[in-house]
Amino acid sequence: MSRGGLLVLAGGGHSHALVLKRWAMNSEQRPKQSIVLVNRGSTALYSGMAPGFIAGLYQRDELAIDLRQLCDQAGVAFVEAEIIGLNPQDKCLRLRDRPELHFDCLSLDVGAVSRPSATGIPIKPLEASLAFLENEDPNDPQPLRMIGAGAAGLEVVLALRRRWPRRALQLQQRSGQLDPALKQVLQQARITLIDDGSDHRGPSMLCTGSQGPAWLATTGLPLNSDGRIRTDRCLRVEGHPSLFASGDCAVISEEPRPASGVWAVRAGRPLAKNLEAACQGQPLRPWHPQREALQLIGTHQDAAWARWGSWLLGPSPLLWRLKQRIDRAFMAGFQRPAAMADPAPMACRGCAAKLPAQPLAAALERVGLGGQPEDAAHLPGSEELLQSMDGFPALVSDPWLNGRLTALHACSDLWACGAAVSSAMATITLPMVSANEQQELLVQTLAGIRLVLDEQSAELIGGHTMESRSASPVPASLGIQITLTVNGRSDQSPWLKSGLRPGDALLISRPLGTGVLFAGAMSGASKAADLDAALRTMTCSQHTLLEQIEPIREGIHACTDITGFGLLGHLGEMLHDSPGLTVELDGPAIPAYTGALDLFDRGVFSSLAPSNRTAWQWLEGPVQLKEQPSEALLELLVDPQTCGPLMLACSSEAAAQLTQSGPWIQIGNAAAAHG
Repeated sequence: MSRGGLLVLAGGGHSHALVLKRWAMNSEQRPKQSIVLVNRGSTALYSGMAPGFIAGLYQRDELAIDLRQLCDQAGVAFVEAEIIGLNPQDKCLRLRDRPELHFDCLSLDVGAVSRPSATGIPIKPLEASLAFLENEDPNDPQPLRMIGAGAAGLEVVLALRRRWPRRALQLQQRSGQLDPALKQVLQQARITLIDDGSDHRGPSMLCTGSQGPAWLATTGLPLNSDGRIRTDRCLRVEGHPSLFASGDCAVISEEPRPASGVWAVRAGRPLAKNLEAACQGQPLRPWHPQREALQLIGTHQDAAWARWGSWLLGPSPLLWRLKQRIDRAFMAGFQRPAAMADPAPMACRGCAAKLPAQPLAAALERVGLGGQPEDAAHLPGSEELLQSMDGFPALVSDPWLNGRLTALHACSDLWACGAAVSSAMATITLPMVSANEQQELLVQTLAGIRLVLDEQSAELIGGHTMESRSASPVPASLGIQITLTVNGRSDQSPWLKSGLRPGDALLISRPLGTGVLFAGAMSGASKAADLDAALRTMTCSQHTLLEQIEPIREGIHACTDITGFGLLGHLGEMLHDSPGLTVELDGPAIPAYTGALDLFDRGVFSSLAPSNRTAWQWLEGPVQLKEQPSEALLELLVDPQTCGPLMLACSSEAAAQLTQSGPWIQIGNAAAAHG
């Protein structure tokens, strides 16, 4: 492959997780090419600890590998998307609801799925089966049947007994499959052994072996009878020199091994070395996996079995402790070491890269542009047409998602005026990388922007592209900068920032805390689940709120969006020309994204927050808090927001309707100043 090519890691399985760990710990070993990991979720579950999680012995965080954080550490872009196909000839990966992703070199570690059956919930993929178990009633009188009495089925059904001490459980085996010792263990655990062919109409789970994902059959790649990709000893797909495969989705043709996490883990190092060699144009090295692997099977009464081929030992408490030690050590290897922590806070991205309020105001004043600007401006000669502009350095390394977030953020200025977006123009600055990679980054970025506009029946009518003259960051996709000029129309008078009236209620449309969550992500302090939840909200367009508000538009007196200067800074803008008003904020009512307040308590905050704290002076004047605020609440009030909430002031009647029928939350009230 060429030195300027794109390496795509498809899937976040154990092999790829270990490849990323190697590059995170030793950046000099990472190929110089741009690298992207694509996975359907931001975390990957370690299968070795899944039975312990089912049994209730582990929390989910303990077996979840944070792929987004691991990619950040390894200098790899992370794309959260479901893979639905592959065209090896055109070298493109097909993603659900997104543009296809082109590559020069591809490594597949997309796991396996349970063999299909007419009944039963497949144990693989794990995320779906674990969600099924979470919704099951432990006191349901119907027995739950585990179909398949191999090592995995045995381990899971014993874990379920520990999870549900009283529920009836069954294990379906092939006739004579289990030896007397295992039958006795099942009898002691009150698990009924059922032979194949027995009819069962109640809930059941499939643990009858696995196969490659169904979409692999449409790729034209060489597959074995289980739908797994056939590779040579160098983990290179047969007949495809720029494709690699490992883990449960692949098999070495000359040295086949059953799908198992053991071999997926062992493949991590040889896969990494051969990917590095391929990117440098060097010879590949064959891997000869061991013929047998030690399997530790446990969770029943703090004991485990050891299996090596046909040899079985246990159950033994000593083996259980050994299994726990091995599993915990494996997961500990993915924790961010103290030596890798950033010595000083890094400059934040997104709207947290905004110029602080004080130098901005001073500069505008010096050139005669001072005053209190509105969120959008009327185009000269028109009372209906409005325009705004916004943009920032890439917030995330996924160019499609970054395009979407930037467009939503830019449109928010028009929504805050009550205007519908009609069109936009984009200026996109791309990093200094190869022309093919720039093309791919531009395609993904424009697709993310266009989707936001399409949802509003708006158009992208033009724009401009440039190439940065600064050194490209790692990954290069973080070097993308987008500026959007957004045009809109309002048939009625637009809402202004000013206009609060005594008796108005103050409402916001979504939580706060994006600034601290992304600041925490840069140091590895934010939890994957918290970032996922915030991104789900951030990527939802708020243009539908205008439709909800339209019937009570007359009751809206002022509106703005909360962005880089935080709630308190933007509330100060609303109060700037209203010296006769005070606002009382209900601190406990102000919503925060999960995890945000905890990060503040740990001393994490955005790099823009220190300058935003000058807005605390409003708390000494017209803004009051009902209760003594915590330090975390004070930080939340000045946290810079990307794709933040709309904040509006409205009559009490309008507030009652909005809080009953939409996402709006009342956080305060305006009143006339005393004296």
